[in-house]
Amino acid sequence: MHPGRCLHVVRRQPHAVLRAEGTALRHQRSVAHASLRPYEETAKYGYFSFPRRLSFDYYRQAFVDSGMRKYFLNSLLIAVPGVLLTLFLASFVAFAVSRLRIRGGIVLLMVFTAGNLLLQQVIVTPLYALFNRIPLPYWMSDSMTMYGSLWAVIAVQTAFQLGFCVFVLANFMRALTREILEAAIVDGAGVWAQYWRVTLPLCRPALAALGTLQFTWMYNDFLWGLVFLSDGDKLPVTSALNDLRGQFFTDYNLLAAGSVLVALPTVLVFLLLQRHFLAGLTLGASKG
Repeated sequence: MHPGRCLHVVRRQPHAVLRAEGTALRHQRSVAHASLRPYEETAKYGYFSFPRRLSFDYYRQAFVDSGMRKYFLNSLLIAVPGVLLTLFLASFVAFAVSRLRIRGGIVLLMVFTAGNLLLQQVIVTPLYALFNRIPLPYWMSDSMTMYGSLWAVIAVQTAFQLGFCVFVLANFMRALTREILEAAIVDGAGVWAQYWRVTLPLCRPALAALGTLQFTWMYNDFLWGLVFLSDGDKLPVTSALNDLRGQFFTDYNLLAAGSVLVALPTVLVFLLLQRHFLAGLTLGASKG
């Protein structure tokens, strides 16, 4: 589902969201249940049978056999800078469009919003050719080009997520009280002070909601890391699950344990930002 459609459903159809969350929780519970059972037991009695023995051996095996530690670090090196860069650039553009009333601001907002309609797979080949021609110093890329470095993945993630964040933040900032900004101008605040000290603190709920969503999307991405990273040691954590699949046999209980481990950082981020995330999603849900 499109990100903007997700926000609309959350605001207008909360019961549908709760039903979807209930379905997702049932699937997650089934995956966690399978990850704690030996493969021989589920193969004999089925995945929905009563467990005879529970063990965390699959979690240890998944973490060690797939080298998940380095993949976790790679995903964090992509997701954290990508989220911070996206939110900073998006908030800057949204501030200029909604608060400064610059000429052509509506057209600029339409251009950023239209970027959400571009299919990612369409520009894989042009980006591959482009990144092979952009030079980088050796300390930034072993290949001396943007291709094969984490910078390529961060740049693409930021570019594709920027339009959605600009759209959300611009509408949020437009709803802020104009008198607050006018009072700051009277007190001698420049453009940077109006943006950094006045507007951004008021946008904390929206930034937290977007930060949670952006981290989840960037962290869970598999396509761009697979396309632009030639070194297997630089791949994101989602690729670690592929290492748990055998050539002739796949232990799906082991794969379930790996899936639970991969999902833990996104769950932790949501729990840390839960209050701000829910406040940001429900803004505008009711009047008065």
